[in-house]
Amino acid sequence: MTTVVVVQARTGATRYPEKVLADLCGRPVLEHVLTRAARARCADAVVVATTAGPGDDRVEALARSLGMAVTRGSETDVLGRYAPAAREHRADVVVRVTADCPLLDPRLIDRVVRALLREDAEYAGNVTPPTYPDGYDVEALTAACLGRLDAEASLPHEREHVTLRARDHPGSFRTATVRCRRDLSGIRLTVDVPDDLVRIRAVLGGMPADPPPGLGAVLARLQEVRP
Repeated sequence: MTTVVVVQARTGATRYPEKVLADLCGRPVLEHVLTRAARARCADAVVVATTAGPGDDRVEALARSLGMAVTRGSETDVLGRYAPAAREHRADVVVRVTADCPLLDPRLIDRVVRALLREDAEYAGNVTPPTYPDGYDVEALTAACLGRLDAEASLPHEREHVTLRARDHPGSFRTATVRCRRDLSGIRLTVDVPDDLVRIRAVLGGMPADPPPGLGAVLARLQEVRP
């Protein structure tokens, strides 16, 4: 079985352009995401799904410098980027993560994939209902499920949000849900605006870079840096 982690990334974010290339403790945000994703035990490959626009040439260059594969396509049809990434790398399972989550915990990737396989699901995730901090979202789906979504999703917001159709029609898909032991959904650790990056820099600033800290260590450090 081949598991491919696909990281969607682009520089054209409306609220915070080029955030995926912003400096976070000496490395671009995207580099943190990619190196963490590659640490998942289940990951056979990590692929960056970016746009075909010239502004994302730097995204491709960074990914390739780290030894990652790249798929390029439409800026708005994100689902249309995932489908070829799965085909090109002969994925049986596709993991979806986004490039604005630099504290991504690879052990959570493994946990979601295990839930997918254990429960013989087509889709598994920790998104609905949210119980993990914002910035730790992980979804996994079978290649067959991804192909079905690509064929059936016709609305623009379904194409943009990739797995939305599976989440909105749970009766039509076999799904599995991964929950945190306690509700941490009120904690924000994603990069959406510049202030988010300031907060995450403060968290990582006093922690060892290798191995990257997991969720438990991040939560403990967050208590120290909060005013």
